[in-house]
Formats: sequence, C-alpha cells, structure tokens
Amino acid sequence: MHFPGKFSEQILAEQLDRISVSFLVDDLTVRRGGVAGNIAFALGVLGQNPVLIGAVGADFAEYRAVLDARGVDTSGVQVHDDVHTARFVCTTDDEMRQIASFYTGAMAKSSEIELAPVAERVGGFDLVLIGASDPDAMIRHTEECRDKGYPFLADPSQQLARMEGPEVRRLIEGATYLVTNDYEYELLLRKSGWTAEEVAAKVGTRITTYGEKGAVIVESDGTETWIDVVPPTELVDPTGVGDAWRAGFLTALGGGLSLERSAQLGALIATYVLESDGPQEWTWDAEAALTRLRDAFGDTAADEIRTVLPA
Repeated sequence: MHFPGKFSEQILAEQLDRISVSFLVDDLTVRRGGVAGNIAFALGVLGQNPVLIGAVGADFAEYRAVLDARGVDTSGVQVHDDVHTARFVCTTDDEMRQIASFYTGAMAKSSEIELAPVAERVGGFDLVLIGASDPDAMIRHTEECRDKGYPFLADPSQQLARMEGPEVRRLIEGATYLVTNDYEYELLLRKSGWTAEEVAAKVGTRITTYGEKGAVIVESDGTETWIDVVPPTELVDPTGVGDAWRAGFLTALGGGLSLERSAQLGALIATYVLESDGPQEWTWDAEAALTRLRDAFGDTAADEIRTVLPA
C-alpha cells in the first residue's frame, strides 16, 4: 500500500507508549514476493537455475507455476494444506519509509526441512543462501551446512530483531559470505556481542549495503571495496530491492566473476526493482542493461559482466 504523506509527521515521539495510528492509503496492490521467491525469480530471469527450498500453503500452486516457468527448481518446496503461505503486508510513504507486518503461516514449518536429501537429488550445492525465514529453520540449516560442508551465505535480514546473541552467533559463524544492510550489521554487532574484527574472523567475506550510498565488500584479509549504485530513473517501490541485489551478485559470482563485478551486477538488478511497482515486475533487456552498466561502472566492468548475462 502507499500512504501519500510522511510517517514521521504522523508519529509523536513523546506518545510512543500510547501509539495508535491509522493511515488512509491511496493504492493497494497484491504481488508475489518473499525473500526466497524474489531471489529465485530474479536468478531465473538472469538465466540461472536455482533450487528453492521452503514451506508453503496449498495456495502456492499459481506462484509455483510462475517460478517453474522461469527455470526455478521448486521440488524442494514442501506444501502444507492446513495453513496459508506466508504474507507480508507493507505500507510505503512518500519518503520510501515502510511500516509492515508479517504473517508466518507455513513458513513456521520450514524447520522440518532437511537439506541433505535435496542436495543429493540435485547433485550438490554450489552455495546455500540462508535468508529470512523461521528462526529455528535458519539455525538448523546453518548447522547442517557446517556439518555437511555446504558453503553458505548468511542473510539474517529482518529476523535479527527476533534473535538473541547465541542464535545470531550460531547463524553466522562459518559463513562463506555474510550479507546485511548497514542497520542490520550494527544490530548484529550489538546482539552477538562481537566486534567487527571478531565477526571478520568468523566469516569469509562481509558485504554491507548502504541503500543509495552503495555497498562495501570486506574480504577476509581486510581489503575493502566500495560499490556505487546504478542511478535510478525513478523511485517507485523499495520492496525487494535487497533480494534483487543478492540475485545479481550470485549470478555473477556463479559465473566466476570477482566480488566487485558481482556486486555491480547486484546494484543494477536492485535498481531495476526500485524502479518497478513490486519485487517481480521488472523486465530484462540485455542491451539496455549493458548501457546502464557502462554508464555506472565503465566499459571494462560492462564487458566482463556481459559474459554472465542472458541474451
């Protein structure tokens, strides 16, 4: 939904203990989404064949058909007939700030999923992205990755707010990649009780996104690389921008490109979603994409990234 105003003008700081607000919205759209669904969809658009793992309700059939058509392997999705698929309800104001609620539904059953049978069926995992889901499931999957030797990307996202220090530490230790935004990273430090140096010793590569300021890649040897954004032509809806960034990053990384080039492709796909009304409403045009990459990052970057892009 869209609220034609600013949340900051409607909320009184001195009355937060009594807050009761209602926003009259002027637009309502219903879109397919979810962290895993958004990332898998974008990977499919970019010519990849990701394996989607999660728990859904009986209402997932139409969504499954869309993902299957994009080349997503949905055989690892478990269907539970007694609950609905998870729901995210979000209102965005004129400053792109958001207030949202999340219904877990079938997602609460994702802790029942074991990764090993899926890995055996698909011939192993190149990288397991553990995104925001049921906290117990996230920890179980992280521990299974460590036990089985599956490389994994820890992406705790909004679930950091629900986790305490021991859970946060179990979730990220041993990750090949740790990806958060800047707010989440500060929250992660506070909840884990670790310093930035201690986090660096626990993970391979840390990537922190800073919205319109870009992203920083911190490698295990301490090397930092800043990646700019691809300037948007308009700001439509930020929902799913982070998911799109991850899909672009993983596409280039899977194609053997450097961390810098991978993050640059991530920046492009993130901007496509920012310019779209919904996380899966963007379209792909290879030549237009290359033009924007050249404008943002130069000819060398565009030529290298071209090698992993679908026609």
